[in-house]
Amino acid sequence: MTPARAGVVVQIDKSSQRMAVSVDGMTRYSWPVSTGRNGYGTPSGVFHPQMMARRWYSRRYYNSPMPHSIFFYHGFAIHGTTELARLGGPASHGCVRLHPSHAAALFALVERSGPRNTRIEISNQRACSSEACPRT
Repeated sequence: MTPARAGVVVQIDKSSQRMAVSVDGMTRYSWPVSTGRNGYGTPSGVFHPQMMARRWYSRRYYNSPMPHSIFFYHGFAIHGTTELARLGGPASHGCVRLHPSHAAALFALVERSGPRNTRIEISNQRACSSEACPRT
């Protein structure tokens, strides 16, 4: 018996600050992200979306906007950011930040596939080689 595959797999590599998004086993996107800066870790592991919100504001950090939030572990989420210059380097309080258009695209993919058919993998290892990951 083979394990069921998630329709959407989101792989986040904290060492390269990149996200690869696969749909039905095919890599569709590779985007720069910002994960937790020094003193604010982003959890590693395998997760599934627990809650989604198109518009969310941080209750902990100055009511900061967190558009297209996909919460995956306690208060940690993947979401859009306005701090575009900081993408590609650790900058957050532990969340995974994306360009707003990338966050919207990911949100729509997860919404269509469903949280149960979405897996979020966070590690310190490259999600794919540069040849395997299209840069969009």
